[in-house]
Amino acid sequence: MKKNKLLKPIVKWAGGKRQLLGELCSRIPSDASLYVEPFVGGGAVLLDKQPEHARINDFNEELVNVYRVVRDDPEALLEALRIHEQKNDELRSEYYYTIRGLDRTDAYDTLSAIERAARIIYLNKTCFNGLFRVNSAGQLNVPYGRYKHPNIVNEVGIRALHAYLTEADVDIRCGDYANALQGLPQGSFVYLDPPYMPITATSAFTGYTQGGFGYDEQERLRDECAKLRNQGIHFLESNSDCKEVRELYSDFHIESVSAKRSINSRGDRRGPVGEVLISD
Repeated sequence: MKKNKLLKPIVKWAGGKRQLLGELCSRIPSDASLYVEPFVGGGAVLLDKQPEHARINDFNEELVNVYRVVRDDPEALLEALRIHEQKNDELRSEYYYTIRGLDRTDAYDTLSAIERAARIIYLNKTCFNGLFRVNSAGQLNVPYGRYKHPNIVNEVGIRALHAYLTEADVDIRCGDYANALQGLPQGSFVYLDPPYMPITATSAFTGYTQGGFGYDEQERLRDECAKLRNQGIHFLESNSDCKEVRELYSDFHIESVSAKRSINSRGDRRGPVGEVLISD
C-alpha cells in the first residue's frame, strides 16, 4: 500500500506525538505482522507509519466514534461540519457553548453517530488551545478559543483518513487498553502512549478521559509490558522522565528524549519536557 503524505491527525489530542515522530518511527518496525496502538489518541504515529494491518483502541468513546464515522460515512460527516462552520461564523462563542452543553441535556442521547463525531471535531477545532478536557461527569469543560479561521471542515484530512481506514486492515476498538493486547499474533509490535505519569503534584493531565490514570494504572501498565515481553511481543512505550517511571521500569530498556508540548492552558508551560522511551 502506497504511503499517503496527506494523512495527518484530524484532531488535536493531549499527548500528541508529532514532536517525537522521528524518534518513535525509527524504532517501530515496518514489517510487523500487526501494529497495535492501545492508546491511539490523535493517531500521529499510526498515520505516519500507515501499517497495512493494525489494531487501534482508545478508552474515549467519542474519539473512537470519530474514527468509525470517518471510515463509514465521511461525506455525511463533512456536511455536518459545514453546518457547524456556518453557525460558528455567525454566532461564534454563543454557538460554541450551545454545542458544548449538549452533553448536559437529554437531547445528547438522541444524537446520531455522525452528529456526535461532527460535534467533537467542531469543539476540538474551536476550543481554547485544542485542549480536550472533561470533568468528572465526562463533560467537556474547555472555554471557547476565539480563533479567526478554525479549520472545522478539513476535507483533505478526513478523506485521506477515510481512504486509509478502508484500504488497510484496521481494527478499531473502544475500551480498556489491556483488552487490545489480548490474542496478539507473533510478530506483532505494540506502541503504548498512555496518560503520562505526572512529574509534579500539579502537573497531572488525565482529563481527556473520565476517571483518570493514576499510579495503580501505571503499575498495571508495567505489568502488561512484562507480559508482552514474556510472550516475545516487542513494544515501545512513551512516558514521563521521572523517578517513579524509572523505578517501575528498572529492568526494561529506557532512553531519554525531549519533546515540546503544545497543549497547556498556560503558554509558559508549553516547552521542552523530559520523556522516556521504554522497550523490552
